[in-house]
Amino acid sequence: MTVTSQKSPMTRRELLSRSAAAGAAFVIGSGYVAGNSAAWAMEVEHLEPASMATLIQMARDIYPHDHVADEFYAAAVKGYDSAESAPMVAAGIAALNAAAAGKGFASYIDTGWERDRVDILRGMENSAFFQTVRGGLVTGLYNQKAVWPLFGYEGESFSQGGYIDRGFDDINWI
Repeated sequence: MTVTSQKSPMTRRELLSRSAAAGAAFVIGSGYVAGNSAAWAMEVEHLEPASMATLIQMARDIYPHDHVADEFYAAAVKGYDSAESAPMVAAGIAALNAAAAGKGFASYIDTGWERDRVDILRGMENSAFFQTVRGGLVTGLYNQKAVWPLFGYEGESFSQGGYIDRGFDDINWI
C-alpha cells in the first residue's frame, strides 16, 4: 500500500529517521500518513494527515487486534478520505479532540494511553460519526483477504467442496 507523493520529496532514510526520533505512532507529513516503521504509507487528498492518523488509531481502538498491522486499519478507513466524507470525519475528529479535555485525541496516541482513548470513544459511541466508522470497519477491516490468515480463516469453502470433507469433523476435544 506504499504510495509515493510528489508533494513531499522525502527519502526513505529521512522518513525512518524522523519516525525514530519522534517515537510517534505515525509519521505525518504534507499530504501523507506513514507507519512509524515506514513499512507503509498512504496519501491523503481530502483529510488532513493528522485527522487520518487519528482515524486509523480510532479504528484500532474500536477493533483492537495486536497481531494486525496498522496498514490494514489504514486500508479500512481510506474510503473516508473523500470529498463526501471529509466534513463528517473532520467534525468527528474535532469532537474527539474536544472530548480529550483540550489535549487532543492525538496526544493520547503518542503517549499510548489506550484506556483514556477508549473512555473517550465510549463517551461518543452513540454519535453518528462513531457509528458510521464502526459500521464501516466491520467490512473494511475484516473483508481484506490478507487479514484472513491472521485470524485463521481460510475463506469460503464452497468452491472446494464445502467444510464436511475439509476438517469439519476433526474435533478432538470431545
